[in-house]
Amino acid sequence: MNKRTPLRLLLALAGAACLGLAQGALAQEWPARQAIKLVAVFPPGGSVDQVSRLLAPHLQQELGQNIIVENKGGASGSIGAAAVAAAPADGYTFAVVFDTHGVNPSLIPNLPFDSKKDLSTVIVIGTSPMVLATHAGSEFKSFADVVASGKAAKGASYGSIGSGSLGHLAMALLGRNGGMSFNHIPYKGGGPLMNDAVAGHVPLAIGSVFVVKPHIDSQRMRALAVTTSKRAPQLPSVPTIAESGFAGFDAPAWWAVLAPAKTPPAIVQRMNDAINKVMKNPEVAKRLESQGIDVLGGTPQVGQAFIERQMDIWAKVVKDNNIKPD
Repeated sequence: MNKRTPLRLLLALAGAACLGLAQGALAQEWPARQAIKLVAVFPPGGSVDQVSRLLAPHLQQELGQNIIVENKGGASGSIGAAAVAAAPADGYTFAVVFDTHGVNPSLIPNLPFDSKKDLSTVIVIGTSPMVLATHAGSEFKSFADVVASGKAAKGASYGSIGSGSLGHLAMALLGRNGGMSFNHIPYKGGGPLMNDAVAGHVPLAIGSVFVVKPHIDSQRMRALAVTTSKRAPQLPSVPTIAESGFAGFDAPAWWAVLAPAKTPPAIVQRMNDAINKVMKNPEVAKRLESQGIDVLGGTPQVGQAFIERQMDIWAKVVKDNNIKPD
């Protein structure tokens, strides 16, 4: 610096240095100060809740700090995500989100946060096929029956985990491209959806393998098709929508952990390392695999790129198909 260096620049540099020191000190003491909160952005019973509660005790052991799971559902996960975006960026509040996080920016007007700027990705946990299923006593015996019903005058009704969910968009896209009419019945998460689906109160339900498979295993529900381009290893006899007359159809579910955007990178990296390690635990890996989740893991940067790509893909689908939230 010389005598002519503007005072404003000096002050800015000093402020940046102080901020860097403060963040460094915060990262060094983390997570000793207090319990860490995982905000599951859907109600109890669904896959986001189950993934959160599967990770929590192992993360607690790995980090040496209490992990609290708090359910904050509503508006396709955007209420919980907004709460985390507004939380202190100190490494003690994280969101566990579902694929709806990649849809909400293009579907829900006036979100109270910027999905790309106000939240940063810690890790993408994994992906999974979604399953279109029906209750055991249903008239739908195959996906062909769904297509026939969708093309009939009255159409077919199905439930999803909520308006704007990936299941909602996938069915809307399928209906529009296939000349079918589907009546969407939104639920507030996987738990409420499965309760009604098993009871036969909703004719069809679309949800992740994670949330649907236990009810298929108990023979209370029947799987009709999966939404990924390849069959699910956990449901090898269930055809894909792509192989059932809709070539190229591919809509995977996914789960991720996010932090407030200004969380120190060192803390984000430590949390990323901890979750990657937990997901390699044989017990956790087996549980995730048994529920249809293909573990991704990797760095925060890889996760951020994945989520932004999902946002771009589904924004185009929303626009091209003029999809509106219920």
